[in-house]
Amino acid sequence: MSSIKDVASLAGVAVGTVSRVINNIGSVKPHTRDKVLAAIEQLNYVPNEVARNFKMQKSKMVALLLPSIWHPFFSELAYYIEDELDRYGFKLMLCNSGGKPEKELYYLDMLLQNKVAGVVGITYNHIENNVSADIPIVSIDRHFAKAITCVTSDNFDGGRIAFRELLKAGAKKPAFLGSRPEVYSETLRRKEGFLHEAVLHRIEPIVYEGPDPCLDDEGFYRTFLERFPEADGLFAITDMAAAKYIETAKSFGKRVPADVKVIGYDGIQDHPYFHPVLSTIRQPVEEMARTAVTLLLKKIEGEAVEQETYRIPVRFRPGETT
Repeated sequence: MSSIKDVASLAGVAVGTVSRVINNIGSVKPHTRDKVLAAIEQLNYVPNEVARNFKMQKSKMVALLLPSIWHPFFSELAYYIEDELDRYGFKLMLCNSGGKPEKELYYLDMLLQNKVAGVVGITYNHIENNVSADIPIVSIDRHFAKAITCVTSDNFDGGRIAFRELLKAGAKKPAFLGSRPEVYSETLRRKEGFLHEAVLHRIEPIVYEGPDPCLDDEGFYRTFLERFPEADGLFAITDMAAAKYIETAKSFGKRVPADVKVIGYDGIQDHPYFHPVLSTIRQPVEEMARTAVTLLLKKIEGEAVEQETYRIPVRFRPGETT
């Protein structure tokens, strides 16, 4: 991690000048200030004073970064995070990033300026250089190269359960329908668990993936149905993907569950897409949300947390699609 001396050296100024810029005290020429700020940005420098002051944090606002608030899983997560924060006298500031990294970076900058006490976030963007383990951040599903605490469901076990349930329902040619984000996410373990269980059963499953975890492209599902008409069991990476598959499959004359058994992942049963009621791997959304807040509040108080990744068990919730 860069030091204040590194910033001073890069900017060609004295350490005291850097300190005056950081603390916004004393007189510094505009040109010199610009050089110092440019050096801070280039080195991704986080002043030690900021890290030390988090213990004395006076802000009672926590930022929640979400890719899309319209998605039922994210909405449910936000509800329980806000409820848990309220119990401890904190308020929620919602950032519906729409997948835009510049919006996420804006809220991270607010954290560095002590305008919010901490951040809980889901991001699929490359913002590694702007995230530090020294400040109060808890990630949902996403792993960073640095030691950022991550709260997630047991995606690997969820994939294993889904495979077993498809076989139990009578599927002979099970398939995984998913998406691959640009950055590593715990959600990828859903496929890993599915394939692990397939090996144990000595079955070669179908695997079909798209590039974007938030993409809802009808052409993607049509292509799958055209290429793999033999698939009689489907595990979709999310409930929304499962629902869209079912909707598209109808136009191909496929009946669910008579012709193909379908299992999703999330457990967002209240969404109007779900007719029939979807069989799914239910994420413990409330427990994930409250755990994330508990860990974040510990970080805000300067306390250590016991581990880097918290994986919470999932369960199969049968519906009408298997």
